[in-house]
Amino acid sequence: MNLFGIDFGHFPLLLAPMEGVTDAPFRHVCKEFGADIVYSEFISSDGLIRDAVKSIRKLSYTEAERPFGVQIFGNAVEPMVEAALYAERYKPDIIDINFGCPAKKVASKGAGSGMMNNIPKMIEITAAVVKAVSTPITVKTRLGYDDEHREIVDIAERLQDVGISALTIHGRLRTTKWSQPADWTLIGAVKNNPRMHIPIIGNGDIVDGLSARKMIDETGVDAIMIGRATYGNPWIFREIRSFLETNTIIDKPDIQERVRVATNHLHDALNYKEEHRAVFEMRKHWGNYFKGIPNFKPFRLKLVSTETVEETDAVLEEIAAIHNS
Repeated sequence: MNLFGIDFGHFPLLLAPMEGVTDAPFRHVCKEFGADIVYSEFISSDGLIRDAVKSIRKLSYTEAERPFGVQIFGNAVEPMVEAALYAERYKPDIIDINFGCPAKKVASKGAGSGMMNNIPKMIEITAAVVKAVSTPITVKTRLGYDDEHREIVDIAERLQDVGISALTIHGRLRTTKWSQPADWTLIGAVKNNPRMHIPIIGNGDIVDGLSARKMIDETGVDAIMIGRATYGNPWIFREIRSFLETNTIIDKPDIQERVRVATNHLHDALNYKEEHRAVFEMRKHWGNYFKGIPNFKPFRLKLVSTETVEETDAVLEEIAAIHNS
């Protein structure tokens, strides 16, 4: 399968850009287990043009992460163009525009999925960004703003007409809660629209090989992007690849592999963050890395209370030793 001029030789699996999750250490882990394309955390256009340190830091990546995408968001044309030009200096393979984030602090300002309530502005921003840079521009969006505005088929055509290279569609509305299942029907309608010729990437409720195969069969998408199901579960890329290629459901990772990967993740974080921050930010991953392990609660409580890498390593070693005995 070819995306953005890259021939992967297999069906592409993408790691979704997620704020507070897809930093460099987590991207490295997902690459290890087969993510074909990884993205930055999403970056505010205003933050970039103000030279905000936190926003600029998100542009950093290693060559091993390629193909690498930068995702930007905003609600105005000029700042988005400036942000895209700024991001292009870092030579990513893709610049993605976020028109899908449902977070209130983003959408309430008309950015992210809030832009689905202003389609003309969405198209205007996209057209201006495509014109301004030479890097392939993609868009990630939702089915529409609400039940009365499921407009993605028309939106997709208009985005394609202004020159985007691919479109990722999350199978929920701006107003859909996470507790409601994703609706893939309109993703399929976009993909099977005879007017569409750019790659369509499906997103939403892909949790394993079975669900990946189901989305492909039902929609015909060209690639899949996986988001929340990757939390503490980078093995999902290996599991999906195995199922798609061999129809085999492979075993979940054993405790030794979980400890190894979690430990490497923590130590890699030290290359990007000071120790206290690295330890603190790993807390959101522990419950997911060891999800399903019997009687794990006491260890999780230890892991979320450690203050140093040395203390954390000691708990991880204890987990490995007890479960290996």
